[in-house]
Amino acid sequence: MLTELSLTYFRNINKSVLYPVTGVNLLVGENGSGKTSVLEAIYLLAMGRSFRSRNLKHVVQNNQQQCQLFARISQGIPVGLQFSKTTGLQIRLNNAPLKKLSELACHLPLQYIPANCHEFFELGPRFRRRVVDWGLFHVEHDFLFHWQAYKKVLSQRNAALRNERPNEEIKVWDASLNVHGLKLAQYRREYLKKLVVQYEKWFRLLCDDFPKAKFELRYLPGWPKSEDFSEVLHETIDRDRALGYTRAGPHAADWSIKIDGLDPAELFSRGQQKLFFLAICFAQISIMQQVKEQKSVLLIDDLSSELDSNHQRYVLQAIKTLKVQTFVSSTNPDLSAILALNENDAMFHVKRGDVRLT
Repeated sequence: MLTELSLTYFRNINKSVLYPVTGVNLLVGENGSGKTSVLEAIYLLAMGRSFRSRNLKHVVQNNQQQCQLFARISQGIPVGLQFSKTTGLQIRLNNAPLKKLSELACHLPLQYIPANCHEFFELGPRFRRRVVDWGLFHVEHDFLFHWQAYKKVLSQRNAALRNERPNEEIKVWDASLNVHGLKLAQYRREYLKKLVVQYEKWFRLLCDDFPKAKFELRYLPGWPKSEDFSEVLHETIDRDRALGYTRAGPHAADWSIKIDGLDPAELFSRGQQKLFFLAICFAQISIMQQVKEQKSVLLIDDLSSELDSNHQRYVLQAIKTLKVQTFVSSTNPDLSAILALNENDAMFHVKRGDVRLT
């Protein structure tokens, strides 16, 4: 949870200091005013990267050489980030240089819901794997170890395939790939079973269009379910040689939730697709809260797009139930009335890079 946030020469924001509240923090202003930049700054401080630009030089104001971000999180821990066009990125956590980006995510669990979150259905399996792996990172202690080990072994096996090494040399990596791959598949399968239960609960709260719908999880581990992973690696080595990479494995996994046996991408409107993704994110936060007492941060960009006032109200009411610190951007000035602000909520007006509490 954030108790203080400072931005200097970040995007179109010269200098702003915010003291967020524990509930909902509304960021209201016109398009291009800097609302999404505030969300991006929080994301950077939690993840060490931007959701808008791969090259961080774009976050620095045109007439400046560097930008700075500072936050104080739960228990008063300071997080500082500086990006210079000449020296690059520097991050400090609790007044010491950051060693691993995973340390940031542990201290500031964050869920980001973009304005175009309907792209969940368009971005493919890689994005869907990233969604479920984010949840596992926060609730399964050994997940990161197996994920990193699998990724390293997979890279080494693929290098041997590309370099046309002998089969025996390629097979050296198979045993380790199998061990870590089976663990990843197990973690994902168990997590997704919990996720679909929580998802159904949240989706019914957010969307009343499918009161009797049946929700069904579909999970593909990355190889045929009826076959053993180690056997698949052995049997497909010639195909992998021709491709130049390992085709089967958890890195090729996919999952989906069917509604009455149908694909939500074909069944839902854009607004319903947004509610679908919101329900998945809320489900992940619920699962994390069952495991950890740590309060997470939820970022929602442009809540008003694709949703009418009733569904905006449903979302905000659901957030209150979740008990997370939330930052919501919107062009709708009436959102504060829909939210019914209380002492745990606040509204910030954003105009031309200036952020002020109203």
